[in-house]
Amino acid sequence: MTEPSHAARRSSIGLALGGGAARGWAHIGVIRALQRQGIEPDIIAGTSVGAIVGAMFGSARIDAFEDWVRSLKRRDVFSYIDFALGNGGFVQGRRLMAQLNETLGVADFNELGCPLGVVATDLYSGQERWLREGDLATAVRASMALPGLFTPVQVEGEWLVDGGLVNPVPVSLCHAMGADRVIAVNLSGGLVGRRIQSPLRQTDIHSSDPAPAHGAEAATASDWWRRLTGGLRDGAETLQAQFESGGADSAPGVFDVIATSINVMQDRITRSRMAGDPPDLIVTPDLAHIDLLELHRGEEAISEGAAAVDRLQPAIDTFLRD
Repeated sequence: MTEPSHAARRSSIGLALGGGAARGWAHIGVIRALQRQGIEPDIIAGTSVGAIVGAMFGSARIDAFEDWVRSLKRRDVFSYIDFALGNGGFVQGRRLMAQLNETLGVADFNELGCPLGVVATDLYSGQERWLREGDLATAVRASMALPGLFTPVQVEGEWLVDGGLVNPVPVSLCHAMGADRVIAVNLSGGLVGRRIQSPLRQTDIHSSDPAPAHGAEAATASDWWRRLTGGLRDGAETLQAQFESGGADSAPGVFDVIATSINVMQDRITRSRMAGDPPDLIVTPDLAHIDLLELHRGEEAISEGAAAVDRLQPAIDTFLRD
């Protein structure tokens, strides 16, 4: 006798949100555009800024978060910088995380509306760490600890840094969490081969222009730099020169070296990881014009994230039929 047929189980969809600092605001636009197509992720895995956006989506606070991102101005970004010279990085990140926690509204992974996995890297062993339970803010902060810029985070005796060192677009984590099909958002497209601009341009640091259109931001940038070099007497000018980007004919500054090296590394690792564990759909926003710490360019990033999904319409139609 033939067994009665059962309704086919709907395949679960995973969304792998890649790292990319300020470019990560594009994830908001990607999520919005997918929702308009009727695609709602059942599982989210995020690296660095992808972990932030994933947490906001999982807590159902993506609307408030998008409002905050769109409202950011350059001077606001400077106000979230808290320095930690000598502690493994330039920036502690506590002020930024305090703002994100206020918007997030939840404290633990088990309070989220959908499963979330966060990728970090054990600094000393180099092993990938998947954070899926416990304090959400700690996990997100660890995943975004860009080496040399943000201080590492200690979790259960391990010092964790940015997950992009080992898994920039965590397709594998989505699969491990049970996703049948995975949509990956890669923010590294087109970055290799271009020079990074320093978050502090020379005109920002030294400008005394009192004009209303620029005076407040220039003054804030100047204060930002004075706080960074406060207490460093003879070495302040040298440190400033190293933190700035090099020119066309000069040696690159330290920020240029760190950011560009990370771009190269993440691009190569992403290609390798996705070749071995390919997603079912890849969204690659064109974000090479947005630099690492230009968090105030949220409007552009969100718009491009949505546009990148729209450009994939034929592939999305196939995805929806499968």
